[in-house]
Amino acid sequence: MDLSERKLQILQAIITDYVQNAEPVGSRSIAKKYGLGVSPATIRNEMADLEEMGYLTHPHTSAGRVPSDKAYRLYVDDLMQKRNLTPQEKRIINERLRANMNEFDQTIQHAAALLSEITKLASFAMTPQTNQDTLRFVRLIPVDEHAIILMIAANSGNVTNTTLRVNVPYTNEALEILSKSMTYNYQGRTIDDVLKNAIIHDIGSDIEALSALANSVMPNFMRTLEDMLNVNLYMEGLTNIFNIPEYSSMDRARSFLELMSRKEEFTRDMLERGDGVIVTIGEENVADSMKDCSLITATYHVDGKLVGKIGVIGPTRMKYSEVTSIMEYLTQNLSESFRLTSGKDTDSNE
Repeated sequence: MDLSERKLQILQAIITDYVQNAEPVGSRSIAKKYGLGVSPATIRNEMADLEEMGYLTHPHTSAGRVPSDKAYRLYVDDLMQKRNLTPQEKRIINERLRANMNEFDQTIQHAAALLSEITKLASFAMTPQTNQDTLRFVRLIPVDEHAIILMIAANSGNVTNTTLRVNVPYTNEALEILSKSMTYNYQGRTIDDVLKNAIIHDIGSDIEALSALANSVMPNFMRTLEDMLNVNLYMEGLTNIFNIPEYSSMDRARSFLELMSRKEEFTRDMLERGDGVIVTIGEENVADSMKDCSLITATYHVDGKLVGKIGVIGPTRMKYSEVTSIMEYLTQNLSESFRLTSGKDTDSNE
């Protein structure tokens, strides 16, 4: 049975009402609120057909109906109209996001927190896999006679600072020379390439006087590069679930929090999702523990190619139009911010 225009209108009205109120929807309510020009009895008959077709379910404690996963999928694919963000909403995202662009990972975490704050849902953000990221410069900064800071900057905007203990004497001039030599050797090379081809050994022979210092610094340099390959997962707003009716049951809330605690498993699943905005609803999710949740992910780009992910998790009764619009704008803004940041001259060592 094909869905007639009237059935589509009724289904869209039911989804809209249920998303707003979290209460099963009855025919009288639809007739009164949405002005469809048909009687409650006609709406009731159409709702019975929609239930038979799998678009509605009928909670045994209520005379009303609620949308099924199938209904939400139809809504997202065919019925949903993207909500245009207001100029004020766009300004808030722009200002809040770009106010914290100094550190790559901090910016990603801040974006996850901002997304959670705006949507009132649990959110997450993942840094990109950076094996193809290229190095921009290396700097060694003196701290005291036994410690220096190793700063590694990538073209994506990712910057890492690591404090190293050194067991050989050094001068500021020696650090400057070694910094420039490392930058010369590694600039423009991918992290993978550097790890596979340890050209660090060339520094000892090229600059004999610095070999002891280089031998002290380089093992830490390699370990730091390996750490940069790791994907970091940031989760924000997990306590928002306690304000969502679907999670008023302590058992359901506990199950949700247990799901979010399995970060390695969750990260693997998210890495397998494709580019762009992707919505998976209820039973469409791979993990059994997410069969009553909806998951929306979007991708942001760094330096035009490196891809990270940001997303929200919540009940299937979600404001899909609003959330997808916010995520599209946020990720576009994030990508643009990283493009502008990576285009700046950041250091005289470059």
